[in-house]
Amino acid sequence: MLLTRESSGERWRIRPDGPGKVTGELAYLTDMAAPGMLHGMVLRSSYPHARIVAVSTEKAKTMPGVRAVLTCADVPGLNRFGIAHPDHPVFCEDRVRFIGDAIAAVAADTALQAAEALKRIEVEYEPLPIVDDPEAALLEGAPQLHEQGNVQHRNDYRHGDPEAGFAACAHIVEETYATPRQMHTYMETEGGLFIPERNGRLTVYSPTQHAFMDRMQLARILDRPEADIRVVSSPIGGSFGGKDELNVQPYGALLALATGKPVKLHNSRWESVRAGLKRHPMKIRMKTGTDAGGKLLAHRVSIVSDAGPYSTLSAEVLNFSVEHALGPYRFGAAEVKSVCVFTNNGMSGEFRGFGGNQAVFAMEGQLDRLAEKLGMDPWELRRINLRKPDDPGPLGQPISATDGVRQVWEALGESRLWRERERARSANAGRRAEVGAGAKEADATSTGGGPAAVEPPPWIKTGYGAAFVMHGAGLGVGIPDPAGGRLRLAQDGRIEAVFGYEEFGQGLIASLEQMLIEQYGFAADDLRIVIGDSDVVPNSGSSTASRSTSMMWQSLRRLRAPFKGKLRAEAARLLGRPAESVKPLAGGVRDAGTGELLLTYAELASRAEEEIAAETSFFYPTSPVDRVGSHFMYSYSSVAVKAEVNTLTGRVRLLDQFHAVAAGPVVNPQGYLGQIEGGSGMALGFTITEDAVMDRGVYLTRNLDTYLVPTIAELRGACEVLPIEELPEGDEHGPRGIGELGSVGLAPAIAQAIFEAVGKRVAKLPVDPQLLQERVGFG
Repeated sequence: MLLTRESSGERWRIRPDGPGKVTGELAYLTDMAAPGMLHGMVLRSSYPHARIVAVSTEKAKTMPGVRAVLTCADVPGLNRFGIAHPDHPVFCEDRVRFIGDAIAAVAADTALQAAEALKRIEVEYEPLPIVDDPEAALLEGAPQLHEQGNVQHRNDYRHGDPEAGFAACAHIVEETYATPRQMHTYMETEGGLFIPERNGRLTVYSPTQHAFMDRMQLARILDRPEADIRVVSSPIGGSFGGKDELNVQPYGALLALATGKPVKLHNSRWESVRAGLKRHPMKIRMKTGTDAGGKLLAHRVSIVSDAGPYSTLSAEVLNFSVEHALGPYRFGAAEVKSVCVFTNNGMSGEFRGFGGNQAVFAMEGQLDRLAEKLGMDPWELRRINLRKPDDPGPLGQPISATDGVRQVWEALGESRLWRERERARSANAGRRAEVGAGAKEADATSTGGGPAAVEPPPWIKTGYGAAFVMHGAGLGVGIPDPAGGRLRLAQDGRIEAVFGYEEFGQGLIASLEQMLIEQYGFAADDLRIVIGDSDVVPNSGSSTASRSTSMMWQSLRRLRAPFKGKLRAEAARLLGRPAESVKPLAGGVRDAGTGELLLTYAELASRAEEEIAAETSFFYPTSPVDRVGSHFMYSYSSVAVKAEVNTLTGRVRLLDQFHAVAAGPVVNPQGYLGQIEGGSGMALGFTITEDAVMDRGVYLTRNLDTYLVPTIAELRGACEVLPIEELPEGDEHGPRGIGELGSVGLAPAIAQAIFEAVGKRVAKLPVDPQLLQERVGFG
């Protein structure tokens, strides 16, 4: 089943949340309002690094319409947040470490009054030396940003003897790769509505990827029980990891409780840029060697990651990069040294791909360079070194074995796009032979057998490239990773699927509905999806790390027998029939033989003696080792692209792409294709245009007018996705996550296509057009 934008079939359904989104009927949380609502705003630092000498809020407090002005003195509990490492100040006490740091927050009757009040808060700063280079931050004598120093986290790995391995190598490649600070650029920036309830509780309507983690963090800040806080998180106008961490929630919560009134906060795009998370910029040095036949003998990696001023999940992202800097390949010996460094640059944090994008760009680049030295096709070099199904994972850990590595390698070679590449190479070889013999040059774009295409101008060059991705799913060893859900027959006859996940555009609601229809035989009209409300849903874990669909599938598999058994038993009791003679299906309970409807679900609910429900809880599967961050379940993908280089402008255009994906059964074909297409769009920006440029700790990019995100115009080329659904016999893990997979492999594939087109290697992203510009004669 090849998925394309033109695909159709019986499994293609209208998304339950689709009409509301395309018509605008569905309101995002930041569109909400409440009677008597105040407007909140946050005063952020004027300097990337400074000591706070004094803060005066007296003038702001006396302004018309101002209801509260808060600083660090007004935080009743922990004045810090951070999912894993709570070191980010809610309000800074004596020092600011980046221009997004919060000094104070204001609530006023109108947004204009709140903005004017911010201007009246007087802050006296003493500027401090700026640390904006992670490598310089590691040098002796560098200004120290925290008591622990400038090192946020280190993670090293080694197996075998790399020195001996390199000594035996016939070919060695050394390169330094650099990746950008990419913005999430979600449509809905950070914000929310915060309502103090009459019973003393606080309701938080704010976009997040893990309501229960937000509730836990807010409870620490507010110094009140978690049960006193309700977090409602869905729907969300995009996240991609950027709303996994707290953002405006502490300020809205504190202001609401201080004023006793609902408070709305909503970041402008500039506020989102200066305070929000970005993809970690990384510098990755690799030295990789092979024997004369292409077997990888030695691999050495050094990773320096820019955390920005505080931790969030920087350590966990670095761990993921270490694992994926080894990828799906066998090495005779390997060594990885890595460090994540505090700087005064913008906040780095969770982002789709979670450190795999940076590492895979470097790893795949090494193989392409080695193939050139070997005089070997790059895809063949990968085959020689791929892991076998029973091999351990990249860090030597036991993993869930599949044949996905081989399957996606073979699928790419058989793809339409790769066959086109082979025809183009044959045509080019023939043309060179003709030119060498003095014959008239053949058409440059012919793919053989058909009429000659219009010859492109000489400054337009075309190339093909491919890359391999092995991507771990779940949070990994050493990180709590709960899962679970609940099914119940509601009093109105709807079957409620209740999960603690958030829908932020990834199609989770559609996938859950599809699974209930296909696995249980229910109809869409029988169902009600309940997610994203901490008061009514179980803790199903975070909507991150390519885990949600997989864990929903696991939950439904565990719930099927007990829930359908209860429906069947109660219906059989009411009908006075044997349980095996009835079957819960679409519309209600039916005769197991004839399919005749015997009892609607509404009738069953109204007559049942007690509530019919089933619940499950478990943990995401992890490897049975103590290697923190290592993964047990992986998805695999091969990516082929065709790209065009304009050597006049140096600009790159993606013309065609193919993805083979081995991730188990396809739950929702539309969502599957959408995830790969959406991920590749983000990867295209990562590769050719996107970089939130900073200078001395200050963003030069303040808005989307200068930050170039790929649009449909840049993605108009073909995109084919081949799902490989086969899993080994006895595999109980079901679908693997693909939400991040499509965002990882495009960059190295395009880099290789650029090399095929113009013979220039790309080691720094986004691609610098000046690197690709050439003088072209017009004689």
